[in-house]
Amino acid sequence: MTGTLAGLRVLDFSRLLPGPYCTWLMADQGAEVIRVENPRELAKQARVFGWDRLSPEQMARQRGRDMLARGKKSVMLDMGDPAAQKALRQLAASCDMVVEDYRPGVLDGLGLGYEDLVPDNKALVYVSVTLTGATGPLAGKPGHDPVALALSGVLSRCGEDPEAPGLPGIPAADIATGAHAAFAAMAAWHAAKATGQGRHVDVSMADCSMTMVANILSRHENPADSPPRGARRADLGLWKCADGKWICTTDMEPRYWARFCEAMGTPEFADAQMDASRRDEIREALASLFAAHPRSHWLALFERAETQFAPVNDVAEALAEPHFRARGMVVEVEAPGGALTQLGPPVRLGGEPRPTPAQLPGADTRTVLASLGLDAKAITALSGAPQKT
Repeated sequence: MTGTLAGLRVLDFSRLLPGPYCTWLMADQGAEVIRVENPRELAKQARVFGWDRLSPEQMARQRGRDMLARGKKSVMLDMGDPAAQKALRQLAASCDMVVEDYRPGVLDGLGLGYEDLVPDNKALVYVSVTLTGATGPLAGKPGHDPVALALSGVLSRCGEDPEAPGLPGIPAADIATGAHAAFAAMAAWHAAKATGQGRHVDVSMADCSMTMVANILSRHENPADSPPRGARRADLGLWKCADGKWICTTDMEPRYWARFCEAMGTPEFADAQMDASRRDEIREALASLFAAHPRSHWLALFERAETQFAPVNDVAEALAEPHFRARGMVVEVEAPGGALTQLGPPVRLGGEPRPTPAQLPGADTRTVLASLGLDAKAITALSGAPQKT
């Protein structure tokens, strides 16, 4: 194995975005991640998305597109089966970490909670990812990403409309939670290696989402004093160009604002940067100027002026951006049916294993169960139909 996390063994019960994102970060750094998949949940998912109508070749291709399952082993077991639960407890005893995203108490009811597993593995780090955590008045509350953003105050800041908040259009809470969960897991693992004692790590999507309002609390003793939604400064803008494309500028430092104003042919605005009474006037004048030329004109102009700017890329344009490809953030992964364009590891420490596409569900069931010392008959009973390894 290669990568900075080579030697870390993770049992992954997670299904939704935050948990798989957390373990994806680990797998891309060389951790051995064993993903547990329930055949009943897989069948339900296949019906919902129409995957049950795919050919084996199409299914392999579809599975390969699942970037967050990349580089992970797949074990398919019915977690409601007592024999499967026993096997999973054995497997957890050989792992450094468990990651799960069920509502509080669900895995406890299956004999797979922290208290069930720790007697056989004192150093186990058990990471639970939920909407609102395992404690507090809202513990166990159901919901997804937008609920976490709403509860934490973040959604009240989203959008430009002063009359109504807007959904961000990306799973911001899910990604923030996955990253925080990975950080918490690594910190707990570091402590476990030093002390021999693991712990139960309680990660809440709502808690992690609240970090997104840190700047408001840092700048305003009373959050109600923060500028209302949509009342942004004139030196930070999204501008529509003559060809219908958009550009973003962030010339908030005075010296950059002066350069920007000079480049735009509006040097008279340089001294009005902090004049809130002139913001509408300045924005309207700038919007009119941007609308007179295509985006390529402005990109070239700002490049020469050395201001702060970027094209508002769509996802396809971002994937084609030479900068991201040069840094290894966009990679081609060989998969059934041809190469797939995927994201590389967002943090690259050197020595990461080459990304490999996700395998079909259950591809590693027999191999992993055999490593527990189970005989062929028990493995066949647990894994159902013969699995290709």
